[in-house]
Amino acid sequence: MYTTYKCSPPVTGNAKAVLTLNSFQKGGDGGGGDRCLNFITISANGRSVAVLDECDSTMGCDGEHDYQPPCPNNIVDASKAVWEALGIPEGDWGEYDVTWSDA
Repeated sequence: MYTTYKCSPPVTGNAKAVLTLNSFQKGGDGGGGDRCLNFITISANGRSVAVLDECDSTMGCDGEHDYQPPCPNNIVDASKAVWEALGIPEGDWGEYDVTWSDA
């Protein structure tokens, strides 16, 4: 049994999180589930980017999600485009400490 989160918790400032690399294209391992339809701002490496919060942390333990458990609520999945926009060197892609806030 796993704790699941239907949406990111409200924040009043910058919240610490771990950025992970996911594909949001058809057949990719990111996205799906209900969207919160709120933009968040992810900040790292001296840069910021606004993205739509997809809130997929309730999904997991199935073939579509590689039978991995649902994500904790401090994970921010992002596509290659977000990593590039943040200027994070490709050798550091995978998991990266970031902050996020409501946009």
